[in-house]
Amino acid sequence: MVSRDQTPAVLGWEAFVAARTRAIRGLTGMVLELGAGQGENFSALTPGVQWLGLEPSSRFRRTLAERARHAGHHQPPIAATAEAIPLDDASVTNVMATTVLCSVTDPGQVLQETARVLTPGGQVVLAEHVPAPTGSSARRAQRLVKPFTKFFDHGCDLTRDTEAAVHNSDLTVQDVSRFHIRVLGRLHIPFVVITAQKPAMPQHTQG
Repeated sequence: MVSRDQTPAVLGWEAFVAARTRAIRGLTGMVLELGAGQGENFSALTPGVQWLGLEPSSRFRRTLAERARHAGHHQPPIAATAEAIPLDDASVTNVMATTVLCSVTDPGQVLQETARVLTPGGQVVLAEHVPAPTGSSARRAQRLVKPFTKFFDHGCDLTRDTEAAVHNSDLTVQDVSRFHIRVLGRLHIPFVVITAQKPAMPQHTQG
């Protein structure tokens, strides 16, 4: 497990996007994207990846399907929530989600479903905003605008601690990269890029 105090934060949106892209580009095989939106991450995928997109919004799925075809991915988007992924156990190689777990109803259930559909040893890449330190002006600002973001931004909860949720899941955290993104004047909001893994099956020894 990676300690939250080991990795210093890097300033800037560009650095966050670059780290997010590097992490996504490292995924191979069949990649399931949770909350795929309108296909913003296609350019970050490695050529040859078999992409599956899960998106609960019918409005987003129309655009997503079109952009997926243009990107060479012909599997239609899956109409489902991330809390109930309609795929078999151990059926995908890797999973990715970018600014999605802030909006789901039950992040613990999402991570449980993610671990279920992953093959043993499969990786998860998450890029999310997380709560600022308790007592900070940024944390107070997050609490202040949270009712508005939840209503106007697809249920987005600015105070949701996705990093803690991953640490408390069945996934093993491999790396956490931290960033401070300026949103207003001197106010910065923390973001993270998390790489985690489903533990490989234990090997049985012959007696």
